[in-house]
Amino acid sequence: MNPHPSVPSCHPTYFWAEEVMTSAKEQEAIRKLMIFLQEWDKAHKVARSHILDNFIRSNNGKTEPELELEFSQGASLFLARLAAWLRMTYLYMYSTCINKLLKSIGIFLSAASGRRYIIEFLETGGVLMLLEILGLNHLKEEDKRESVKLLQLIADAGRKYKELICESYGVRSLAELLATCSSAEAQEEVQILLASLGRGNPKYQNQVYSGLLAVLPRGSPRAQQLALQALHSMQELMGETPSAVVAPLLAVLGSAHPEVQYEGAQLLLALAARRAPPALLPGLVALLTPPRSKARAKDPTLRPREPMPAHVQQAAAAKAVGVLAKESAEVAEELIQLKVVHGLMVAVGNLDYPLSQRNASISLEYFVRTYPSVEEHVRKAVGHMLFQLFKDCPETWYTKIDPVQAEELASNLVDSPKDMTKMQSAEGDQE
Repeated sequence: MNPHPSVPSCHPTYFWAEEVMTSAKEQEAIRKLMIFLQEWDKAHKVARSHILDNFIRSNNGKTEPELELEFSQGASLFLARLAAWLRMTYLYMYSTCINKLLKSIGIFLSAASGRRYIIEFLETGGVLMLLEILGLNHLKEEDKRESVKLLQLIADAGRKYKELICESYGVRSLAELLATCSSAEAQEEVQILLASLGRGNPKYQNQVYSGLLAVLPRGSPRAQQLALQALHSMQELMGETPSAVVAPLLAVLGSAHPEVQYEGAQLLLALAARRAPPALLPGLVALLTPPRSKARAKDPTLRPREPMPAHVQQAAAAKAVGVLAKESAEVAEELIQLKVVHGLMVAVGNLDYPLSQRNASISLEYFVRTYPSVEEHVRKAVGHMLFQLFKDCPETWYTKIDPVQAEELASNLVDSPKDMTKMQSAEGDQE
């Protein structure tokens, strides 16, 4: 079905091809193509909108040869007109048909064997137009989503096209859209595109990684979740992970949204399994001992109505150190050096947040069971009665702790890691 009643179904490419193509059928096809293009050029917004409707309905999913057959080898002439109208209208507050225009252009860019359409669109400044659309407040989010889809089609064409998008400040524009838009569908399209730009694009790989990191401090929970997933997928591609990941990653562990916490913990584990930034483990252990509020320090019986972000971070950190220690003896020993045992005891004594107590108890049990020197020092620090409760049921012993015992846990300092390491070494030598 033709995009317009006057468009032919079989035809030559350009009007100047008349000199070569002499058959009456070809001449008629050229004539109808010219009439169609003239109608487009003379049409107002409403008429052009109808033409676009017909074009989308009739040509969606067609290949390059099929489009050329539909437009008498002159499909590029119509694509050029679409790009020109987009350039003339997208900046205006009352622009119309932007969504239809983008979908129509997408038919060309997605056409099988239609690489030349992508090149022609880029020659009109297509990438810059699409990226600028992402930042325009007067356009609908569904328009921005269509723009992202076209950028994805361009990125799929190969590495040099990904580089072109990045060179045009595409990462910054996409990260901004991911952080600020409210459409879940648009956010998912942006995540897919950013992940694509981060693969097979070594020149701008770090730029994409940094762009995703920038979403974490300011994005919605859904945006944070998607950014963390994309960062996780990029870890295998990264050489040395940028140290800038540590602060925003540890911050999202304090999110009130479980899905964000989960993705943050997954990324943290992936980082620790590889060449983690030096600040990661010290930062994680530091979360176990958050500063106490002044009111709580004056009156230990006070309880916050809602969990404090620092307590949510503490609970997440308490769980993470246990998982990391079980995964790697080397990491476990480094955590001991960083006084993780004391931090876990502080978390166990946090009567304000039972999840911190539970997670810390489970992780502490692993260190006590695995390292005899840790067991001995914890026994001395908490006393016989508390330690026996801990040994009998590490997952629930914290429920038997009263405020006085909690204060003791928070204030007791386990011997220095240096001493513990020496004792552990001595035990190993004796064996």
